[in-house]
Amino acid sequence: MLKKSPYRFKSISEYHTFRGLPAPEHPLISVINFNDVTLQEEEPDSLVTSFYTIALKRHPEAKLKYGQQEYDFDEGVMLFIAPEQVFGVQNATHKKPTGWLLMLHPDFLWKTPLASSIHTYDYFDYASNEALFLSQNEEAAITEILKIIQQEYHNNIDKYSHKIIIAQLELFFSYAERYYNRQFLTRRKSNHQLVARLEDLLNHYFSEDVFAVDGLPSVQNIADQLNLSPKYLTGLLKNVTGKSTQEHIHNKLISKAKEKLSTTELSISEIAYTLGFEHSQSFSKLFKQKTKKSPTDFRVSFRN
Repeated sequence: MLKKSPYRFKSISEYHTFRGLPAPEHPLISVINFNDVTLQEEEPDSLVTSFYTIALKRHPEAKLKYGQQEYDFDEGVMLFIAPEQVFGVQNATHKKPTGWLLMLHPDFLWKTPLASSIHTYDYFDYASNEALFLSQNEEAAITEILKIIQQEYHNNIDKYSHKIIIAQLELFFSYAERYYNRQFLTRRKSNHQLVARLEDLLNHYFSEDVFAVDGLPSVQNIADQLNLSPKYLTGLLKNVTGKSTQEHIHNKLISKAKEKLSTTELSISEIAYTLGFEHSQSFSKLFKQKTKKSPTDFRVSFRN
């Protein structure tokens, strides 16, 4: 059976039409209350848009699919979906979702600092199982900002409108970043369990000496095995350990290199090769960067 192509929305106006809504007040930004949305008899299996989509919603009996992940969202969650990302809701026709939807076309941000800074918000690259859970107070704060944005573009547009909406969007994204940081901290037990799984995974990698064939494990590879997106994993690790995923990989590599330098007679080139480096110079550069000593100096100092 052929897999259906995602249902594509090239504009916010197209989405309004699809959902039985009046034409948007502004072509590049829209805030929708899900109470006003009309669901289709047969909802598309997957969607893709040319604009940012941020949902604050509850949807009983439904699962959200984002990439290869599935996520139950009986509780209120926030989801951040970047342009051209494929997503879809399964079993969505039984009950209408509640909450809010913010649609933001990249062109609305043109010539503003947010046009660049929006790419620094890693949560647009998180998978659906890494959605943001909000407390009642947090949900109220986010909802208030959405209502201000909606009210602003519903009013008569003047020379201040765009500036005010951009300021509200910056506040919105800053709050989301703060709440994700809170989520990392409040889920400390499960996060420490994940760090333990990461350590077990790296220990397995470095005990097998498979790097001469496969090379060093990438951040993407590690994240895939932990069923997380790379940026969510790095964000979590930085909050729990202060180190990124790449730093964890490098630290484990340096530990293994020190072991080989101190307990074997392998040459520097041979050690570099067994640790997955094509060129020994790259290994030596990283080793010195991490230890302040070259591999040769470390071996000499260790044996003196």
